[in-house]
Amino acid sequence: MDYKIVIDAGHGGDDPGASGNGIIEKDLNLKISNYMYDRFRELGIPVKIIRSTDETISPTERVDRVLDAFGNSDDVVVVSNHINAGGVNTY
Repeated sequence: MDYKIVIDAGHGGDDPGASGNGIIEKDLNLKISNYMYDRFRELGIPVKIIRSTDETISPTERVDRVLDAFGNSDDVVVVSNHINAGGVNTY
């Protein structure tokens, strides 16, 4: 089966996601997602990206964009990038 990839750069616009040490999740998610998108295209794999800029997307619009990309079938893989903030373990 040939797969189609949909990349969701998590958060964006008014929703920054986690932040710390000068890193804002929405920015890192976008960089990672744009890299993945470019790489999949280089490899000839059908790919769509949900957002390629820093924009606010409502949860409903995000789902609509995922479904509009290639539909809802078994050959569609959705990758939603998130970089969560972690806790500190002290022993």
